[in-house]
Amino acid sequence: MKVPTIGESITEVTLSQWLIENGDYVELDQPICEFESDKATLEFPAEASGKLVHIAAEGDDLEIGALVAKIDTSVAKPTDGTAGAAPEAPKAEEIKEQVQTPHTQEEPTSSNYATGHPSPSAAKIMREKGLSADEVNGSGKDGRITKEDALKAEKKTKPDEEITRPAAQAASFSRNSTPKKMSRMRRTIAKRLLSAKNSTAMLTTFNEVDMTEIFKLRKKYQEQFVEKRGIKLGFMSLFSKACAQVLMEMPDVNAYMDGDHLIYHDYVDISIAISTETGLVVPPIRNVESLDFHEIEYAIKDLSVKARNGKLTLEEMTGGTFTISNGGIFGSMMSTPILNEPQSAILGMHNIIQRPVAIDGQVEIRPMMYLALSYDHRVIDGKSSVTFLVKVKKLLEDPITLLMGI
Repeated sequence: MKVPTIGESITEVTLSQWLIENGDYVELDQPICEFESDKATLEFPAEASGKLVHIAAEGDDLEIGALVAKIDTSVAKPTDGTAGAAPEAPKAEEIKEQVQTPHTQEEPTSSNYATGHPSPSAAKIMREKGLSADEVNGSGKDGRITKEDALKAEKKTKPDEEITRPAAQAASFSRNSTPKKMSRMRRTIAKRLLSAKNSTAMLTTFNEVDMTEIFKLRKKYQEQFVEKRGIKLGFMSLFSKACAQVLMEMPDVNAYMDGDHLIYHDYVDISIAISTETGLVVPPIRNVESLDFHEIEYAIKDLSVKARNGKLTLEEMTGGTFTISNGGIFGSMMSTPILNEPQSAILGMHNIIQRPVAIDGQVEIRPMMYLALSYDHRVIDGKSSVTFLVKVKKLLEDPITLLMGI
């Protein structure tokens, strides 16, 4: 079993998790492990039935074509119905009975290989916690350390450390540090961000938008919109549609550099930044210029659910001509978003804050949002970047013109 070819741009993956224990029987096409690539997490199915022998370990970085595991096809399927399954954990009642009636239990007379040896998933947790095998009590068969044992265990403090601790130092004060290998996605994000910073002439221009009319629009029509479309009208679809309309008018902002050429598009694919446990992903919504608001909302919802469940496909992660990032959902008031290469521009949305502004010579409290447009100055002139942001601002402050496409 070797790492298969996953995509043209992917040359290496990380074995993030074994799904079948070493030595267990596995069926044809049964997922045996998970690979984490630059863009997604993928299951690796067995190519035959038989006894699985691990070659690579969890956390290993593997090149395409590298050996992952072997399957001994001469081993027959077990007849007890436990193929590929881990031993069932004892129920709470059984554990209680064992504690109360120890005389009925047989104590192991000697240890073997399993004693104090962690399962692959337990070993991964122990590495993350900085735990050694003698710091974890194994409750599995023959004293094997299970995933649950590793989750419950805490790093022990040596007695001499407790004795020499200064009296003024609180017992809860710690100076422990734990090394943890970066996930493949996090490493890829780091490389891409550094590349964007070092290989583009990036600048950021700012403006602000009065959200009053958008609030009124959503308040007036939200109930009818939900009743007819089955989904709420959010800010993101309005911003996406406004950007798409202006991008079609200003193709320079929707272009990117490829060597000595500029690549222009007669469509707008907007990448939406989505925060997940493993990092930020930016799957694109395709042909936003041709979609209705509810279609954009459904696309955003679908991509968000898939992203947070690790179900995005490579195709869904590829492409995009422009990016929108909404740091406002985390409370950000102002930021300078970094480019999503090879795109030439990214719009940063921020927190909506009630603050005083001058309206026709009078001071009023309005819901205001700062907008930031980061752009590659090699592709987009300063005048174009400012004009783009002003046009987007006007559409959002008078959303009827956006709905009418004027």
